[in-house]
Amino acid sequence: MRPLMTTAVGSYPKPKYILEARSKVARGQMSRQELEVLEKQATKEWIQFQEEIGLDIMVDGEQYRGDMVTYFAENLQGFAISGLVRSYGNRYYRKPIAIGPIRRKGSITLGMFLYTQSLTQRPVKGMLTGPYTICDWSFNDYFKSREEFVMEIAQVVHQEALDLERAGAQYIQIDEPAVSTRPDEIDLAIKAMGVATQGLKATTITHICYGDFNTAYPRLLDMPVDILDLEMANSNYDMLELFKRHPFTKILTVGVVDVHNHAIESVAQVKEGIYHTLEVVPPERLLVDADCGLKTRTVEEAKAKLRVMQQAVKEVKRELNLEGD
Repeated sequence: MRPLMTTAVGSYPKPKYILEARSKVARGQMSRQELEVLEKQATKEWIQFQEEIGLDIMVDGEQYRGDMVTYFAENLQGFAISGLVRSYGNRYYRKPIAIGPIRRKGSITLGMFLYTQSLTQRPVKGMLTGPYTICDWSFNDYFKSREEFVMEIAQVVHQEALDLERAGAQYIQIDEPAVSTRPDEIDLAIKAMGVATQGLKATTITHICYGDFNTAYPRLLDMPVDILDLEMANSNYDMLELFKRHPFTKILTVGVVDVHNHAIESVAQVKEGIYHTLEVVPPERLLVDADCGLKTRTVEEAKAKLRVMQQAVKEVKRELNLEGD
């Protein structure tokens, strides 16, 4: 892995034509097949943008997904979907309800991965939601315990990951944003991730949103993945103080632009964050991306933030003589 490679967490904002089309599908004015054509068009546009700015490891942008948990629940046996539940602010999602054994109806993400990878010679990440987060963001009307629920989902996620690896995925990311909000259950999350990643030869990643890292760290280092992708810009890089007290031993993907506000960072701001991180993690174990998925920003904001990020990395690599790596 080259020093200071760039990537994205996963989601990009949907263009206006996708949002309008999804509304038409909900009203019965457009078929699901017509929407899928537009989702592929938007995916292609995002791949072209990522190639234009020079992103090293690409994502499909999740143009075909609504909520990251509900999307998987809708495509699995054993779930029903509730009405709208408030997530945060004015954002809502349809919360899944476990009503029976969780099983796959078939591969969920393979088709879009194959399509997206066919658009570029650069690696595209396989993108999955982790078993702990799916459990934590769902209602349970079937399982006797949270552990039973989580571990059953872990088997399903593992099957999906194997499909992606067999299809050529070099990187498989299993997102666990809920882990940092419940550090008392980190042992369960680690156990489930062990099942989900068992036997994988692809580079494995988990993205964990900012939360109570003072409690969760350094136990997070026991998460059985190769790379931890962590928010930093939103918290002013205060997590790095934990790394100074207990060295960070994995590969780190550091979030350097804040996806929670509309401001566009300057190149100088992003470079400062990268250099700050390099004080505790060497460049050969450091990747760079945004704090989290960019789907809550506008298309213009997301592109501007990624352009600034890419320019900042380019300048840091030049200043550190890493351009030829």
